[in-house]
Amino acid sequence: MIEPHGGNLVDLKTIAATEDLRENSSLVLTERGLADFEMLATGALSPLTGFMAKDDYLSTINNMRLSNGLVWSIPITLPITSDQYADLKTADEINLKDSTGKALGKIFVSDIYTYDKHLEAEKVYQTTDDKHPGVAALQMQGEYLIAGEVEVYSLPEYDIFQEYRLAPVELRKVFQEKGWQRIVGFQTRNPIHRAHEYITKCALEIVDGLLIHPLVGETKSDDIPASVRMECYRAILDNYFPHRHTVLAVYPAAMRYAGPREAIFHAITRKNYGCTHFIVGRDHAGIGNYYGTYDAQKIFENFTRDELGIEPLFFEHAFYCKRTDLMATTKTSRAMDHEKIFLSGSKVREILKSGGRLPEEFTRPEVEEILRRHYSNEKK
Repeated sequence: MIEPHGGNLVDLKTIAATEDLRENSSLVLTERGLADFEMLATGALSPLTGFMAKDDYLSTINNMRLSNGLVWSIPITLPITSDQYADLKTADEINLKDSTGKALGKIFVSDIYTYDKHLEAEKVYQTTDDKHPGVAALQMQGEYLIAGEVEVYSLPEYDIFQEYRLAPVELRKVFQEKGWQRIVGFQTRNPIHRAHEYITKCALEIVDGLLIHPLVGETKSDDIPASVRMECYRAILDNYFPHRHTVLAVYPAAMRYAGPREAIFHAITRKNYGCTHFIVGRDHAGIGNYYGTYDAQKIFENFTRDELGIEPLFFEHAFYCKRTDLMATTKTSRAMDHEKIFLSGSKVREILKSGGRLPEEFTRPEVEEILRRHYSNEKK
């Protein structure tokens, strides 16, 4: 089984045998904070054991590495406002709670520091435009960052897809039981359409198993909800994927929309789940026109394969080719533009909102039916 990032798989759930809350100050985690907390707790963010200190934070945004040189591309931080800072600045330990007031764990405060939001936006998102959802979230968060190791008492509770919420150690056990040595991970925040089906099955030809690992943390408001997407994933797996070679589990992270940087982050965290390979397609983790079509693939050139420890698999823009009546890319098809069937996310939403039907060459009928029902309910 592949080594986790940094060599050791963190499992903060096993550290605290009993709750030790005392009369500490407390902090209610945001939706993104809860996602990061869960990722830290389960070891998905190995080797991190807490929210970043200033040296790791600055090294991450400036160099895409932790201060010890290990590849890391997205800062994992715990922001607070100026008002919260006034209450927490002398605290050694802070209880971390969900929105109901339930204590999930605590942070042993090593530092509280200020940071440059403009610099982080430029480095991580490659833009300071507040229309970018990642930049907008950054501008809205607090002016201080709390650093420190985290102790975990319980994970955030969710009502949906609990059976698919497998921690890295649990997924690794599943892979071992199946006898898989080479596993390819597929990140998605959208329903799986024919193009996705094509590239995942191409990747599956060279490995033992496929992990379909949809992101279910916070996304922007017009993205299709995770509950609807999960229904789509189950439908397409039941009908079109080989069960012996496919596993579906959820990835609890929040979406940053950081394009190339997030592609690196998605790859190295999937290594913690046991993946040896990772699919990077067209405009991975991108949004709008902020990143080039294949920038998320080019960024991998900055690191050696030994540094990453996971093999990226690069795929071009896939489409249905009317000339050959097959799925294809520009590498495998001579089709002219008018012979290609590909719909953008905005075009898909436009068709579904108007009550139209998606062509079967674009998506499977079971998925189309689920999406049409969702948009019909939204309209009502």
